[in-house]
Amino acid sequence: MLFRSVMVRLVTLCGVVFAGAGQAAAQDKPDLLRVFMNHARVLKLDRPVSKVIVGNSNVADATVADSTTIVLTGRSFGTTNLVLLDAEGNAIADERILVSIDEGNTVRVFRQTERSILSCTPNCEQHAEFKNTGTP
Repeated sequence: MLFRSVMVRLVTLCGVVFAGAGQAAAQDKPDLLRVFMNHARVLKLDRPVSKVIVGNSNVADATVADSTTIVLTGRSFGTTNLVLLDAEGNAIADERILVSIDEGNTVRVFRQTERSILSCTPNCEQHAEFKNTGTP
């Protein structure tokens, strides 16, 4: 009986972990800023920023609109970080950024062992293609 109870908890935990992967997990984490590729997100600050640093500018770009407004733009899929400093060099923020595709505008096509993801905004274009090679 104890073994079954432990297995039920383990299966429940795994279900929670896997269910949390993807979009819901990114939105649930307050320390993770999510922006869609080729979309902008406005960040309002409570104090003026002097310096903006993006870990990988190929993934995201940050533009200073004014001293308390940053515009974050997703450039490529992936993760990076954003560091904001005040005039004295003190960190205002150090946030992780996730750039992903807008899942609401995608179509997934499955053909035997191949999977394609089409981004349909407004015309459908192939976003990614995955082939099953038999290796994990």
